[in-house]
Amino acid sequence: MSRFKNKYRIESARLRTWDYSTPGAYFVTIVTNNRENLFGEIKHNKMIFNDAGKNANKCWINIPTHFPHVILDEFIIMPDHVHGIIFITGDNLNKHVETQNFASLRNFASLRNIAPPRNSRKQNNNRKPGNQYGPQSKNLGSIVRGFKIGVTKWFRENGNGKKIWQPRYHDHIIRNEIELNNIRRYIINNPLNWNGDG
Repeated sequence: MSRFKNKYRIESARLRTWDYSTPGAYFVTIVTNNRENLFGEIKHNKMIFNDAGKNANKCWINIPTHFPHVILDEFIIMPDHVHGIIFITGDNLNKHVETQNFASLRNFASLRNIAPPRNSRKQNNNRKPGNQYGPQSKNLGSIVRGFKIGVTKWFRENGNGKKIWQPRYHDHIIRNEIELNNIRRYIINNPLNWNGDG
């Protein structure tokens, strides 16, 4: 565990040498604070939204409205977490392209082609320190952050000022179509595997 400003901090789970604005497919999991069931319940192996769940679902569906370089694939809002597959296209790809065919149009992110971190290259000494891994307005972190903000705003507008999310999220860079299809099945089957305690 490293220290920042004399306080211990949890290391980031992000792959240090990866630019998270790179076009590719990403599987993300976002969890509520203390795994609280905020978005509804599972009944008869199906997710039943409460009002907060309906809003979270709407916020997820609206991600490409705010991030035109994103195409959404399979996702699910669960009582205490969200799973979703996000394609970062790197451009304003026509939204009418079906995600089932999208994988064949774009290469998956290849970990073999990782460049060294930008801060290891020769830099201008006048450059201020900052993000070394691509534009913050177009990377995976900004997409997740935007979704979290939208959901949190709804809670605050509806009289709930408590902390909604765990501070971090989990991501996985999807490397091929077999992985993509396995993750899709995992997401679809999430309600079937729900045990009621996370």
